[in-house]
Amino acid sequence: MTNMLDKIRNIYFLGIGGIGMSALARYFNAKGYQVAGYDRNESELVMELEREGIQIHTDDNTDFIAADYKNPNYTLVVYTPAIPEDMTEFVFFKKNGFTIMKRAQVLGEITRSQRGICISGTHGKTTTCTLTSHILNQSKVGCSAFLGGISKNFDKNILINSKNDLVVIEADEFDHSFLTLTPYMAVITSTDADHLDIYKTEEEYRKAFEDFSSLVRPGGTLIVKKGLPIKPRTKQNIRILTYSVDEGDFHAENIRIGNGEIVFDFIHPTGKICNIKLGVPVYINIENGIAAMALALLNGASYDEIRGAMASYKGVKRRFDIHLKTDKLTIIDDYAHHPMELKASIESIKRVYPDRKLTGIFMPHLYSRTRDLADSFAQSLSMLDEAILLPIYPAREEPIPGITSEWLASKVTAPIVKVLDKDSLAGYLKENKERINLVATLGAGDVDLLIPEITEALQ
Repeated sequence: MTNMLDKIRNIYFLGIGGIGMSALARYFNAKGYQVAGYDRNESELVMELEREGIQIHTDDNTDFIAADYKNPNYTLVVYTPAIPEDMTEFVFFKKNGFTIMKRAQVLGEITRSQRGICISGTHGKTTTCTLTSHILNQSKVGCSAFLGGISKNFDKNILINSKNDLVVIEADEFDHSFLTLTPYMAVITSTDADHLDIYKTEEEYRKAFEDFSSLVRPGGTLIVKKGLPIKPRTKQNIRILTYSVDEGDFHAENIRIGNGEIVFDFIHPTGKICNIKLGVPVYINIENGIAAMALALLNGASYDEIRGAMASYKGVKRRFDIHLKTDKLTIIDDYAHHPMELKASIESIKRVYPDRKLTGIFMPHLYSRTRDLADSFAQSLSMLDEAILLPIYPAREEPIPGITSEWLASKVTAPIVKVLDKDSLAGYLKENKERINLVATLGAGDVDLLIPEITEALQ
């Protein structure tokens, strides 16, 4: 670890229950630091952390902070940008001279003391990270990992490995977070505009990825999806390689789709690995898998290790997550919350189930994203056979006048378009269950919590 972390013995997390924050908390807990924190929600993830010995409270009150954590000489405070500036505990730490860092800054410290494999992009990064980690850990190589989702192979969002100093990190562009990293290897999967509340313009958003490319350390490698509208700015002595489904230094050939399976040959600069079978047979995972296999190959995984790991990959919770699969009914959950992610998810589902009509239950995420990308959202949702829109999930935002699911639905041209609240969803599905046999819950909010009642209504 770095000198800054060497003098710290306590780490206190503000917003510890987030997927990225909880991974860091687990990492430092495993490394022997004292770890505690606050989160406003006692979620399943928070309860898991408590079972692992981490003290957590859900009231914003400094009385609940243990005395040992109130010493600024030994305590590092880590916070998420979602924490309000006027939060009582946050104000306390700022007034009393604590070292306070964003989660991304702490990850940056880790990448400067270890070899970071940092995967960025508007979408695809969580699956690519999890695939890369799975392949490396099924091989002789091994790695640690900070994941943006719960791996179904590991049943957690972090891996801690003592074999080497490789660490796979999901490089999040929100709030410019990924610009704190110093990658040994980096991937850019996509640059479709997002977070325009932060970046304001598409040009500024894409420029952030160019800035990210400049952070790869000398002697490192940058892998970019072929055709992205950016110009990487790398230091000297950096390899730049490309990938995509069908072209680039790394790509697929001889793609075979049928009987619920996807098999292809993986082409790389010095040869090919035949008969790669996707453990999660989704078309978009061909491309995600190519980036992951490229990283694994460059770090020493063998052909047989790569082939075996790709076939045994189980996926990520909330990423094309099949909850029910029978002859009469299939229910899939997907985190897609950007128009291009929605498009890719819907296309992938339709490829796998070409003879069924797809009902999508979409919960828009953030008022600003809905406003900024409304026409693109409408185009993607119009690919559905039936589009059901739930109220917008606000996350960190206050409502924006006129920006509602009804407003978004008015732009959607799917054969059937409905706007429902959570309470009326199950009743509507039950009334129409005779014609509904393929359902996808879509969005980054809490739409997945409705799956049990959706399942009950349709069975």
